[in-house]
Amino acid sequence: MTEDQNAPLDTRRKRVLYRANHRGTYENDLMIGGFVRARIAAMSEQELDEIEAVMEFPDAELADWLTGRKPIPAHADSSMLRRIREAALAHGDGGAAALENKDHI
Repeated sequence: MTEDQNAPLDTRRKRVLYRANHRGTYENDLMIGGFVRARIAAMSEQELDEIEAVMEFPDAELADWLTGRKPIPAHADSSMLRRIREAALAHGDGGAAALENKDHI
């Protein structure tokens, strides 16, 4: 861990991290929460604004966009949303395994 990752988080970062990890779906908890958890300590104020804006979209739409099931529409497109999608897709299944496992619960 770097020094930034060991430093205590301010109130806003704690709130963003909590929201990212407590979405409406387990799939989004993994994709958004994992992305934020890995980067929260180093995020700028602008990036915090951007991630908060992303988290305002409904979970079902976010899941479709982040897994690549549907393209990100122009009204929602942002560099932050694309970064999260790239990170999710880089894990190989884009979160599809989480969906498949959820059906068997």
